Amino acid sequence: MKTTDIETLYSLYTQHSVVVTDSRQIVEGCIFFALRGERFDGNRYAQQALQAGAAYAVVDDADVAAVDARCLLVEDVLRTLQQLARYHRRQMNLPVIAITGTNGKTTTKELTAAVLRRKYNILYTEGNLNNQIGVPLTLLHLKAEHQLAVIEMGASKPGDIRELVEIAEPNYGIITNVGLAHLAGFGSTEGVRRTKGELYDYLRAHGGRVFLHRSDETLCAMAAGIPSVDYGTTPGNGVSARLITSVRSGFLSLAWSLPQTVCPYPEKLLHTQLVGQYNLPNVLAAIAVGCFFDVSEIDILKALTEYAPTNNRSQFVQTERNRLIVDAYNANPTSMEVAIRNFCAIETESRHVAILGDMLELGQESASAHRKILDLILSLGVCSRIYLVGSEFAAVAHDVPDHVIPFADVEALTVHLQAHPLLDCFILVKGSNGIHLQDVARQC
Repeated sequence: MKTTDIETLYSLYTQHSVVVTDSRQIVEGCIFFALRGERFDGNRYAQQALQAGAAYAVVDDADVAAVDARCLLVEDVLRTLQQLARYHRRQMNLPVIAITGTNGKTTTKELTAAVLRRKYNILYTEGNLNNQIGVPLTLLHLKAEHQLAVIEMGASKPGDIRELVEIAEPNYGIITNVGLAHLAGFGSTEGVRRTKGELYDYLRAHGGRVFLHRSDETLCAMAAGIPSVDYGTTPGNGVSARLITSVRSGFLSLAWSLPQTVCPYPEKLLHTQLVGQYNLPNVLAAIAVGCFFDVSEIDILKALTEYAPTNNRSQFVQTERNRLIVDAYNANPTSMEVAIRNFCAIETESRHVAILGDMLELGQESASAHRKILDLILSLGVCSRIYLVGSEFAAVAHDVPDHVIPFADVEALTVHLQAHPLLDCFILVKGSNGIHLQDVARQC
């Protein structure tokens, strides 16, 4: 059978602009893309999708395509989805800002979107749709009325960012930082740096511009030769800021300003609802983007003051019994360390309790990384209780004080907390998403 070319598929997409990859979520008149996975083959559900109301099904199994003329045969469904998204992005022809980094990329994306929404109709990545499927699905939501797009990009192995930028073709980019994460896939910190740097490589080759954290020497070296809009905690071009500490509230406050030659106004005070000094570069990146795209300082301040995280990322939660910092969406050695240091530095009359879950996908570095984190929190000497969740922490929790208690999983900790509830405590909940610590937060 003859395969369907992108131009033909795009013509159909303009008439049926809802794209679905899950046969259980069919919308009348949509196009179903029959993706393959390690444990499933979407081709098997093509007929089911059509019967449920899909206008067409894009498949890469010739036998399936032969059954129904509404099945559009392609060589590779995922690759076709990505090509269609790129084709559509080119038709829209609007500025695209790509955001990646080891830590803080989702928060930076949310803050940047909050600022830009004050002036523009924007499309931005929802949730964590930042991979080879999520990015094209996001781009296919672009409409003629959109003026800007903010696209988050994640990576777990070399080449991931290169693939994503070739789909999204960004004009601007932000790398929040380069740290230790997904080492099982990258192999080393250098592997992480090269992969994140694939965003800079694309922008350098295509005349793009970066929003650059000038206080980060690694990023500055990586961005050599690319036009930049700078931000940082040291005076210079672009946005500058100084931290206003609040050791009792824990919330991030800062004073920011632009060079006098650009904006001859005094520094602006900003009190956020974000936890931790480590969020300062994320806030500054959003300010820098807002200033570059001519969002007024009043609107920037309103957007960042009103933004409250609700996604288990550095989120303050007040329950009937305790006060929590819930940061249970992801964890790696870099983010774990800064979260612990910030938590232990916050002054409170309540007892400090840490609930730490395994940091996943660290490969051969896992044991040493978990032991270093355990040694760190013990050395700070602030926590009256330290609960460890998962096999990685359990494997290194030897010769520890009595107030350090390991648990095999969330279920075991939940049983313990039901029998020994925490009361009037200040609690840090931090771990990789796969450990499901958000379930424990509900018990506190």
